[in-house]
Amino acid sequence: MKKYLDSLNKSILFRNLNKDEINDLISVVSYSISNYQKDDVIAIEGDDCNSLGIILSGTVEIHKPFPSGKIVTINNFEAGNVFGEALIFSGSHKYPATIISSSNTEIMYINKDDIIKLMRSDDRVLNNFVSVLSNRILMLNDRITNLSYDTVRKKIANIILTEYSKQKNKLLTLPFCRKKMAELLNIPRPSLSRELMKMKEDGIIDYHKNKLKIVDIDLLEECLLK
Repeated sequence: MKKYLDSLNKSILFRNLNKDEINDLISVVSYSISNYQKDDVIAIEGDDCNSLGIILSGTVEIHKPFPSGKIVTINNFEAGNVFGEALIFSGSHKYPATIISSSNTEIMYINKDDIIKLMRSDDRVLNNFVSVLSNRILMLNDRITNLSYDTVRKKIANIILTEYSKQKNKLLTLPFCRKKMAELLNIPRPSLSRELMKMKEDGIIDYHKNKLKIVDIDLLEECLLK
């Protein structure tokens, strides 16, 4: 267990707990560790979900395949994050999307009963778990809000303003590449690139690779009103 304490100490599930406290908690529950190579399938849409996954190292992507063959990346999770937190307490227990390892990844799995045991043992774990659920709901709300916008510019402005509210800085480091951004906005990548260029020409933003500067935040906010 000691070899995993550094990773667990960075997990959102054990926020505000030190390594000794985490070790004491984990030592009384059952868990399993699985290793995945890049592009390995961790779970397929429709598979049973009976455990919470804690990403110890690496990164995973959540993919949603469609009958047309198109695959949309719904989200990306890094080490320290968790997945399956809502499913293990739902009536369905089925993964609604496919989870892919996007790098060499190590994941700890803890079943529902042991998660309950952890939450009963320490209120901080319970608070962290509820915080994870709340953040997921807010993230889903952001996605729904974005889908409600009727133009590419409004979608782009919304996602930039969302990142601005998180990073508290007009010079943003986008947590996704252009391809992932297009998938999150559910628009073709060429359409995204064209509109970003137009917004740059209009003096609203400037950008280079995954760095983006908000040049005029008033104009950016006005994009949502037109």
